[in-house]
Amino acid sequence: MIKIELETGGSVWQVLIKPGDRVEAGDTLFILEVMKMEVLYEAPVAGEVAAVHIAEGDSVEEGQLAAEVSD
Repeated sequence: MIKIELETGGSVWQVLIKPGDRVEAGDTLFILEVMKMEVLYEAPVAGEVAAVHIAEGDSVEEGQLAAEVSD
């Protein structure tokens, strides 16, 4: 299980995945808005989305668990 943690705090602008989705390495999983800039988070590995711990509109913090992908 690969845990995807946030590298910075901000606001969740768009979540592009849900549990059960198949993703390829490099697919965009979600987008944060950080100081008026969009920060894309990509899948580090191919696999199935096991869990999503954030939702659009959430305020999030650095180090927070955002999603899990089973490889």
